[in-house]
Amino acid sequence: MVNTFKMIHTETEKSILKAAKLVFYKKGLAAARMQEIADEANINKAMLHYYFRSKQKLFEAVFLQAFGELAPHLNTIFNSDKPVFEKIRDFVDGYITFVAENPYLPTFIIQEMNINPQFGETFFANHITPDPSVFEKQIAEEIKQGIIRPIDPKQLLLNLISLTAFPFIGKGLVTGILGLDEVAFKTYMEERKKLIPEMIINTIKAS
Repeated sequence: MVNTFKMIHTETEKSILKAAKLVFYKKGLAAARMQEIADEANINKAMLHYYFRSKQKLFEAVFLQAFGELAPHLNTIFNSDKPVFEKIRDFVDGYITFVAENPYLPTFIIQEMNINPQFGETFFANHITPDPSVFEKQIAEEIKQGIIRPIDPKQLLLNLISLTAFPFIGKGLVTGILGLDEVAFKTYMEERKKLIPEMIINTIKAS
């Protein structure tokens, strides 16, 4: 399909994109204002509109960059030649490391897709997204080989994604209930890199 989303090329566009990312992450699409983004980028509003005709076009560019950073990372893990247990460890370690460096990314992606499902559908139809199909087939094959207990591959993936993503998506809730400050939260996330894989592996490993 034809790519309908704007790609970023010039230094000015990159500067605008960086500013827009900060504003969108803080306020979301609906509450963000083009003037705020122009001020953050240290340009006037007219120049902002020259490069991006509307807030929607600018948002699409920000979203494309954000998701474009995550999808290839996950696909590299899904498509590797490693056994399932190793992929589980790599997924958890890689995801937590990536999101710790981009803490607003999961909330940003999920929030905007929930608000505008049609945008999400268009985006997925036009861009590289995480494709776990190879991983799912591998899970099914290792079940046949008696390495893994019978489990729906999609349920395994859902468990894997939920356990790694939720603490970041629901960070305010997690830190509030558990009484964690920022340092403690980061420590717990580092511990989960080992805790989650072993918990899942012990659950699905055939006796």
